[in-house]
Amino acid sequence: MSVGAPADLHPRNTMLVSWNCSGEVHLLIGVSALTYTRVQSILTNGATPIVITQLIDSDDKIPHNLLVLEQEGSVQILRRQVDIGKDLFTLGRDEVRGVVDKVYVNLPTTEEELKRAIFKECQSNRIPINTTESVEYSTFTMLSTHTDGDFQLGVTTSGKGCKLASRIKREIVSQLPKNINEICQSVGALRLKIQEEDRQKLSKFKEEYERFLREELGEHEDDAVQSSKFNNFVSEFNMTETQKKLQRSRWLSQVVEYYPLSKLADISIDDISSAYSISSGDAHTGYETPLSSKQIKGSISLVGSGPGSVSLLTIGALQEISSADLVLADKLVPQQVLDLIPIKTEKFIARKFPGNAEAAQEELLSLGLQALKLGKKVVRLKQGDPYIFGRGGEEYIFFAKHGFVPTVLPGITSALSSTVSSQIPATQRDVADQVLICTGTGRRGVLPNIPEFVETRTTVFLMSLHRIQDLVPALIAKGWDPKVPAAIVERSSCPDQRVTRTRLEDLVDAVEAIGSRPPGLLVIGRACEVLTGPIEERWRVQEGYETEDFQVSDLLKTVTA
Repeated sequence: MSVGAPADLHPRNTMLVSWNCSGEVHLLIGVSALTYTRVQSILTNGATPIVITQLIDSDDKIPHNLLVLEQEGSVQILRRQVDIGKDLFTLGRDEVRGVVDKVYVNLPTTEEELKRAIFKECQSNRIPINTTESVEYSTFTMLSTHTDGDFQLGVTTSGKGCKLASRIKREIVSQLPKNINEICQSVGALRLKIQEEDRQKLSKFKEEYERFLREELGEHEDDAVQSSKFNNFVSEFNMTETQKKLQRSRWLSQVVEYYPLSKLADISIDDISSAYSISSGDAHTGYETPLSSKQIKGSISLVGSGPGSVSLLTIGALQEISSADLVLADKLVPQQVLDLIPIKTEKFIARKFPGNAEAAQEELLSLGLQALKLGKKVVRLKQGDPYIFGRGGEEYIFFAKHGFVPTVLPGITSALSSTVSSQIPATQRDVADQVLICTGTGRRGVLPNIPEFVETRTTVFLMSLHRIQDLVPALIAKGWDPKVPAAIVERSSCPDQRVTRTRLEDLVDAVEAIGSRPPGLLVIGRACEVLTGPIEERWRVQEGYETEDFQVSDLLKTVTA
């Protein structure tokens, strides 16, 4: 969490801290879909949530998952108006005389006066408060967090957008070693072991030892700011026996600073003696000199970029990307693929957002046509496969009509690759003998024609998660088995892939609970549980996806050899 001065000050006037919330009572005022997520976080961190519904007059408007937690006794829901002068000071713990420890306000913009009143009362009584979408009425903001054992990472944009913070967090986490918790455990245990041994052996030099930790290593500082003496030259020939003993702590600090991060989980006391000889590894120098190739003037290719992972790009796609003058890319093409575009190459990302998809498509086609008339080589980079709900056929017709017949390079569609990355055999003997790929969104946003339920079919719905509340009832009304297994696959084949296994009847609640991580798709059918088995809970979430590492620059050399 980010705790700081009043919100009217500059966002830089904040301090990031890690709060111990164990045993606290947190009050949530107002209910929305966000309330369930907040309650989950509060419970995870050992605090007790109390919810005041405020403007909610019916349980039908309370998230179903929140009602389940109430039935389990995990959360108390007070169905009434908030009493500011009473609730803040009577619902808390006895240890703090009834004052609540934290307050979360989630009220509509029309309740400005009430939000201001709650904030002023909290501020005057030093009760930390967070008000959704109102930084001016907040003394702390929530971080987008990642936890792996003892390792915790938090990202905040100081109220500028939780979606942005979540995206930045995922980008950071995807670059971290997979064994980050083991690294924390190993280095922490080694540090304590060295210090304990040194304290026992050098007890008579206690004052010197404490000074060493404080002044040269900064070991008593919360934030590991290096002291000016961290890299001081040390001559082994001039050290006293005491100083030689003390160097193990210094060497450990330098190993932590310079040793390859992923290798720190295996470090031992025996390794510390060679700390100065350890190389931090070859620096990554980036891409090789951009590849040159004979340019084909005034040509266009429609290229499938696959589901997301660079490893699933075709060699043909790599060749086209490396030799283009202009790349017109879908907004869902992941950054790791866009990073393959040479620096010299002009690129444009489609500005397709809700409400302007058609205008953005026309803009993209116009830019491509202008470049073709100038004799440039244009690559239209499309997510997945150009002809699987990618409007590839429409774009082919457009450019051919203007005298530029496109070359079309297929891509691996997420409709099929996502079943592999999520351990779902789309076809399986005696289980699934057919696969159907559908869209979850028809023209102008309406539901498409709903297919009949076939017991032995695996059905994949693209572009469907944002319409899940409409799609699920429509499927059940069409005769689909509510108990049929289903899986939500998001960011397929990317490091931050997320797979949520559930059943058709629980899909709406599952999406409400986990939120959205586009691009995503929905797989429904008995094949969903062939390899992983049925789940006992209502849904189960699996995070992450690993692929074989390889040097893209080396692959590009091979492609053009």
